[in-house]
Amino acid sequence: MKKLFFAIIIAIAVYFFSSGEVHAAVNDTLTIHALDGNLEQIINGDTTNTGMQAHKAYKLVSLDTTYVFQGPVSVKSDFTIVGVLGADGRPPCIQPMTLPDGSLPIRMFSLNGANTKAVFKNLYLTGRSTDNTIASGIDFDNGAGSIIQVAAEGIRLTVDNVVFCDWPTNNIAYSANNVSLFVTNCKFRNATNSGAWYSGEAVRNTYNSASSDSIVMKYNTMFCIAYSCLCPVTINPAKYLEFSHNSVIYTFKNPFWIYNMTDGKVNDNLFYAPFSGGSNFTEHFGMWDQLRSFAVTGVVDFDTLLTPMAEWLDPADIGNPNFMWLAEAKRNIEVKNNICYWPQAVRDIWTAWNDTAHVDSIVTPVWMNERTIGMFADDVHWPGLVAAGNLEVDPQFGSSFNDIIFNNTECGDGFKDYFRVVRSNEVGTVAKYGYKLETVEGDNWIPLWPLPELQDMQYSNAALKTGGTDGKPIGDPGWFTGGITAVDKDKNQLPDKFVLENAFPNPFNPSTTIKFSIAKDGNVNLKIFDILGQSVKTILNNEYKNMGTYEFNVDMNGFANGLYFYTLQQDEQQITKKMILLK
Repeated sequence: MKKLFFAIIIAIAVYFFSSGEVHAAVNDTLTIHALDGNLEQIINGDTTNTGMQAHKAYKLVSLDTTYVFQGPVSVKSDFTIVGVLGADGRPPCIQPMTLPDGSLPIRMFSLNGANTKAVFKNLYLTGRSTDNTIASGIDFDNGAGSIIQVAAEGIRLTVDNVVFCDWPTNNIAYSANNVSLFVTNCKFRNATNSGAWYSGEAVRNTYNSASSDSIVMKYNTMFCIAYSCLCPVTINPAKYLEFSHNSVIYTFKNPFWIYNMTDGKVNDNLFYAPFSGGSNFTEHFGMWDQLRSFAVTGVVDFDTLLTPMAEWLDPADIGNPNFMWLAEAKRNIEVKNNICYWPQAVRDIWTAWNDTAHVDSIVTPVWMNERTIGMFADDVHWPGLVAAGNLEVDPQFGSSFNDIIFNNTECGDGFKDYFRVVRSNEVGTVAKYGYKLETVEGDNWIPLWPLPELQDMQYSNAALKTGGTDGKPIGDPGWFTGGITAVDKDKNQLPDKFVLENAFPNPFNPSTTIKFSIAKDGNVNLKIFDILGQSVKTILNNEYKNMGTYEFNVDMNGFANGLYFYTLQQDEQQITKKMILLK
């Protein structure tokens, strides 16, 4: 009885008194205009005497001209950079400026602080310089040539609603252990270079012994990039990988290097003309595209674990005669509801090439090779590997996609000529394929917006529009939803307060929307309590969220009429408000 009485008193007290908000003590955001100067000079100069950033967040607001840089923005503390979108969704653009020696800077951002957090949001990052040139001939394999370089252990990087364009090397690269990468709602486009077709990558580990904690890529598009979308090539663990609801269109080489994947998902993706450059005999027989055992390379391609990975995955069984098989049995990988399709125009290029006398024919790719199919079929050794609902059907893109194949003024040399230059080893011939390549003209150039591919990305195959495991369109659903697929609606907001807003509608039946803002990254709880103080519904259970504004639709169907309380909690901060379910 005492407990019940106490719970009622607490609930009544909460009802009348607990709607306060805790405000951030200082403004941690610096607003930067494009004409303020070189971006790296402004941000690198904004430091304390300890070398840490004086501000935690940087807001870019200029849309009528670009921000420029001539060297990397280099930080070693928590760092957020966010663009304020225009009414049409246009993000601020950052582009390189030619150096005095005529070269271009080869890195845009370098994250150097161990165990720090970095957020990039609402930006257009281009490798096309103010004089319309693109960097080439740089050190591709050692972390150079990256837009964002993660260079210190334990960094947690979040990239959301960012366009990466015309950067022919590594767009996001990491070279340190235990990093976590979360990449959502991004577009990687026109990253090709005939001098280095094993470059032009979305996410890559540039130090082969580096391990990663979690890598999640969701709701992205990789469009005309030469090589991998996700390449955690390493002898050490990538603990969790998820590649879901992405559109991968016209890659020259294989889109993955995930042979040692142990836990994760490859679901709901659209692969259209992936790996269309195939493998020549040198690449194929030299196992350039394989990890440890010879096979035709597939788009989704797994292999047995390397020993260091097995030892990390199953340390308890080290020394057991069946250790490697015991470790294999602990792998949990889901590959569901993916579409993979090569248009006839690409197949015609393969056929014409291999039917003509060449020193090097090519081995054409497959969706899954026999080794990978066998692993998924073997429930004794790999009970945690599940593949289902994967199909080869035409998504029926718009007609201008055909322009990518052929030489024209909008798409560079075209994929067909790029293929010929690379496979013929035409030394000295530079080729680039892409989709509606841009030309920088004038002092106040800004990139085309909306992205020109918007007209064709909304494929017409009706079955695919609800074909995801979650009912969303296969591939990047952002092309159907206006570009953003997330619960974060206030894309321009950088909150400096811990805020829980009033539920709307309130009273409600049976659902309402709860919106809140957090001024720092961290674990968040959002729970609903009844009048007795008992938890009746959990929306967020100690879930990590980045600084930002979020909203959730809460369905109370099946609950009794009456007064309820919803509580937002992060660290020592807590706010409780009331809502009424009235049927």
